[in-house]
This record gives sequence, structure tokens and C-alpha cells, in this order.
Amino acid sequence: MQVTETLSQGLKREFQVLFAAQELEDRLTSELSTLKDKAQIKGFRPGKVPVAHLRKLYGRSVMADVLQNAVNEANQKIVADNNLKLALEPKIEFPGEQSVVERALDAKGDIAINVALEVLPNFELADLSDVSLTKQVVTPTEAEVDEAITRMAAQNRSFTPKAEDATAESGDRVTIDFVGRIDGTEFEGGKGEGVDLELGSGTFIPGFEDQLVGAKVGEQRVVKSTFPAEYGAEHLAGKDAEFDVTVTAIQAPGEVAIDDELAKGFGMESLDKLKEAVSTALGGDFEAQSRRKLKKGLLDALDGKYDFDLPPSLVHQEFAAVWAQVEQDLKTRGKTFEDEGTTEEKAQEEYRRIAERRVRLGLVLAQVGETADIKVTDEEVNQALIARVRQYPGQEQQVWDFYRKNAQALAELRAPLFEEKVVDHVLAQVKLVEEPVSKETLFADEDDDANKPDETASGETKQAADAAG
Repeated sequence: MQVTETLSQGLKREFQVLFAAQELEDRLTSELSTLKDKAQIKGFRPGKVPVAHLRKLYGRSVMADVLQNAVNEANQKIVADNNLKLALEPKIEFPGEQSVVERALDAKGDIAINVALEVLPNFELADLSDVSLTKQVVTPTEAEVDEAITRMAAQNRSFTPKAEDATAESGDRVTIDFVGRIDGTEFEGGKGEGVDLELGSGTFIPGFEDQLVGAKVGEQRVVKSTFPAEYGAEHLAGKDAEFDVTVTAIQAPGEVAIDDELAKGFGMESLDKLKEAVSTALGGDFEAQSRRKLKKGLLDALDGKYDFDLPPSLVHQEFAAVWAQVEQDLKTRGKTFEDEGTTEEKAQEEYRRIAERRVRLGLVLAQVGETADIKVTDEEVNQALIARVRQYPGQEQQVWDFYRKNAQALAELRAPLFEEKVVDHVLAQVKLVEEPVSKETLFADEDDDANKPDETASGETKQAADAAG
């Protein structure tokens, strides 16, 4: 084969690979000779089939494999000889003239293919000694622990039937049958029987529960309510509905006792032990949120340290994934770009910048991990897989088999492990100051970011994680 570089522009490279007819003939003959020893054709003893006969029967199909293998070898040669790191798989273009391809398949003519590819940029890792970050720290207060335990007790308290002529009050549990209609027509998901509902819990759509206060067992009421504009089901969002509701039972809540017996119901020896466990759990939640904010600050700092060309195809791929998430979120919430105070064009500009940031950070983290020789062990992946399996009680074996048989799924478990290790490595290079704050301060920006795509790293980190495995 003869390889000639035809384009070197930014991160784009193109090569022409010429396969001479004689090379194709030699490769085909070699493949047919190997096939001769394996072929079982009626009328011929094993290993005695003439190569010419095999060529007549299978020449075209074998040559197709020969060409594919030759192209694969060419790709490997291009990468190795030019010391390239590919952003994506190369794009292969065969000649447009069918006659040229036909002659090559018969090993009677040369064929030149075009190989187009994008390479990863080369850049030096930045000095981070001047980067200073603040880690917000929250220690659970006694009041927060007590509030959590009170909430746990309320969720697990007992209910007892009320007197036959009693009316339902806020806090009571009512059992209801209902049928919902919009413009007089029943809608999907708007019917239920024997449904338990705690009045005042806000479980049902706004206004529904309030209209059942004062009802008695056996009473039928027409409840009018409006689905929220951001309701999850698009066909119901913002719609006015009427429900024919029948109350079949009313139960009053029992007393909430915060004591050792409550703790034993949660598998703890005593109330003190339950408080310790709750404090630890809250501390874990606070630490996770603190880590998220610290990581975002670190990535913001890294993003400000690097400015290099990005592979256009990687950016396009990342933008497509981000934009699909944005459109799905708007659809789920029943919103438009105008509702969000922007236009589709401006939103695309913003999210393209997010896509570029994600690709840039993915490349940076990947190079940091490679330079530091950061590895993710099989044991660490197994532990992550076990944790994922536990999220699906009753389906453990199916989930386990799915991941074990799906390399891409396992890669999605490995990638965040790799990324967190790289983040820890980078955090060790910056100045870190801890700042005690309130819970409200720690979670202050959470709602603002709830509907925005993650601005951290892209799939390039996943590729690096696979290599580090």
C-alpha cells in the first residue's frame, strides 16, 4: 500500500491510500489458499479444491474481506507512523466510480481510498499552584437531626379508623375511589380505587386534598383542580380537571413518639444510636453536596487555564447530546424557550459553549489521568456494579448480566470512578481552604442548576477511563 497525506489543517488530517492491483491479487490468493484447506465442496476431497474454483465461487466475497482488512491495516499504519491520537474513528471514502471498485474486487485494477480523521490537540498541562479554592463545610446540627427523626417518625406512624360519622381533617388518611375527567372525557391515569391519601401531604395536585376536608365515609364529592403547568405528563399539564371522588375510609394519625421504641423500629438499639446514624447520613449528604460545589469550582478554574482547538466532530457530538437533553427537559416541563426568557438561537449558542467546555475539560482530565498514570481497578468497577445492582431489588441478576455482557455499560461505570480519581489528584495541587457555612448556603444554588445540563466533562473522559482500566 502507498499512503500519502493530502490534508493537514488544524486538527483535521486526510490521507490517500493506494492499493495496487498486484497487491490485491497477492492478498486474495493468500486468503483463498488458506480457505482451500478448510473448504468442503461437493466433488472435492478436503484440501484439494483448486484455488481457481474457489475464486470463481467466493472471489468477490473474499476480496471484500481483503479490502476491509487492508483498510484496517492502513488506518493502523497511519496512526502509528504519524504518532496520532484520534478523536473519533476515521471516515473512509471509496471511489465514486463503481467501475473502479468492480475492477478492484476482481483484482484487475488499482484502488485509492480517502481516509479522513480528526486528531486530539496537543497541549501542556497548566501550573495550578496559583489556584485557590474554598470547600464549604457543614456539620449537622442537633436541630437538623431532630427534624429528620421527627419526619421519619411521622412517615412511619400508625393510623386508626375514626368513628363512623367522623369527618376527615387535615393530617387524616382517607381511602378513596376516583375517576378524573378533562372536558367531560376520562383521561389515562386519572382513575384509582382504594387509594390511600394523607390530607395535607401535597401528594396530589394542588387543591385536590383541601376539597376532601370535612368529608365522611361513603360521601361522594366532585373535586375540581388544575394540573400544574410543569406537570410531568404533557397532555395534562395546565389542564382543568374534575374528579368524582368517593371516600371509603378515614383514619386518624397516631401519636408520634420519639423514643427508644421508634429507634428499634429502624433497627437501632436506642434513640441515641438512631441520632448518631441520622447525623452520619446527613453529614454524608452535606459532604456530597460540598464535593459537587468544590468540583465545579475546580473545573471552572481548569477551564480558565486552557484554550486550545477542539475536534469539531467531538464538539458536534457533545452538543447533540446536550441539546437533546435540553429539548427533552422543555418537553417534560411543558415549557418553551420564550417561557425561559430566551430564543432557540440564543439557547443553542449557550449550550454549544457548554458542549465546548465539556469537551475541553474531558480532554484535560484525560491527559491529567494519563500523565499521572491513574488507574481504575477491576475491583473498584465491581464495587460500583454491586452498588448499581442494589438499586434494583428483585432484578439483581438481570442487571448484573446486563452490565457484564455490555462493555459500553461497564465503561459508564468506570468513567466517573476515573474522573473522581483525577479530580482528587488535581485538588492535591491547589490551595484548599475549608469554610464552615450553613446548610442553606451549601444548597443555595441547587435549584438554579437543576434543569441545566452537567457542565463538567465529556465522553473523552470515558475513553481515558477505558484506557486506564
